[in-house]
Amino acid sequence: MLGTVLPLWSVLPFAALLFAIAVFPLFAPKWWEHHANKALVSLVCGAITLVVVLQYGGGSAALAHSAKEYLAFIALLAALYTIAGGIYVGGSLSGTPLMNTTMLAIGAVLASVIGTTGASVVLIRPLLRANAKRVKKSHIVIFFIFIVSNAGGLLTPLGDPPLYLGFLRGVPFLWTMGLTYEWLMVVGALLLLFHGWDEAVFDKEERERPGSQLEEVQQHEPLHIQGVVNLLLLGGVIATTLCAGRYGPERGWDEDQLKYAQAGAMAALAIFSLVATPMGLRAKNKFTVGPILEVAILFAGIFATMVPALALLETHGARLGLSKPWHYFWVSGGLSSFLDNAPTYLTFTSAASGYLGTSGDHLNQMLATPAGTALLRAISCGAVFMGANTYIGNGPNFMVKAIAEEAGVAMPTFFGYMAYSLAILVPLFVGVTLVFFR
Repeated sequence: MLGTVLPLWSVLPFAALLFAIAVFPLFAPKWWEHHANKALVSLVCGAITLVVVLQYGGGSAALAHSAKEYLAFIALLAALYTIAGGIYVGGSLSGTPLMNTTMLAIGAVLASVIGTTGASVVLIRPLLRANAKRVKKSHIVIFFIFIVSNAGGLLTPLGDPPLYLGFLRGVPFLWTMGLTYEWLMVVGALLLLFHGWDEAVFDKEERERPGSQLEEVQQHEPLHIQGVVNLLLLGGVIATTLCAGRYGPERGWDEDQLKYAQAGAMAALAIFSLVATPMGLRAKNKFTVGPILEVAILFAGIFATMVPALALLETHGARLGLSKPWHYFWVSGGLSSFLDNAPTYLTFTSAASGYLGTSGDHLNQMLATPAGTALLRAISCGAVFMGANTYIGNGPNFMVKAIAEEAGVAMPTFFGYMAYSLAILVPLFVGVTLVFFR
């Protein structure tokens, strides 16, 4: 009911925060890199929303609900980030096109198991070491972001934050496995394109460089994994999420109890990882709290400021003229390219709920009809796939870019990266539309 009384201008703090996230890294990078400045922007926008929403009936309940979702959301991300940061893959593989393609394929599967953030943290450094002796390798990192940091995470709620938010709002855990065909089309096409591209680059370097490029990159150290206990802890994250979704309702736990239980379990697993993992392993991974602290700060503001936007969309979503799956695929995906894909997912599932006459807090209601199921499929794919379109579309994108640059890889600029995504991803997404979302 909150959406019936809130004024339209109440979404301005949300828009201002998302605008800041998109623009400040480009035009004020030195100022924006300080977490205190991010916290200031997030706090100001959140405080304005708090004052506005509390003036209306139901506002306090909506804010409390959003705070609980934030707790569950950040607990999962922090646990995955912390645990994955304690897994060190030593040695190196051969930096051949076939091995690189194999690693990206493994990463695509792993992304749906331990999340795009976890898979990116675990695999990017071994991939960079495998290709350390190659000259041109920025394209390898770009496709890594496309596949491992984004598209690969479509198949489970653990894979990408928007899908986990959907799970928290009632989407069955295994429902996303029904998106396998969409996943296969996008991941398969990208792997084939990457393999051909990498072969061409490799062959060109083989001709231009003295000696044998093939022999040089095939020299590698034996592969070994340290911090094995963290693999068990990742299994604990998966088991906790599955058990909470399956057995919690059977035992009469309400939504809040489930969120608190999951957050507590995630915190315990992360703390155990910090205690059980030698600090030397995290130092080898160059593990710091900076990336997850940045996510925590910005998402605190996002979860607060998005309350009016979600309420208004749920109430007035039917008036936006969005009715077909392809509408939602491109609009949710387009915004996910420049804003974070998690709040974008919630925004358009709320809009679709308003159009269908269902509740945005209980997204399982959309699955009661074929029309609702089609819209949820389109939103899920758009939010996950198109987060790859820019460096700011999904959390791991910038993290992978920074790690690659630290390793000496010359990565393209913000708009240079977009040139790759426009040339490669957009035509692929047109194909996805024609096949699945007409």
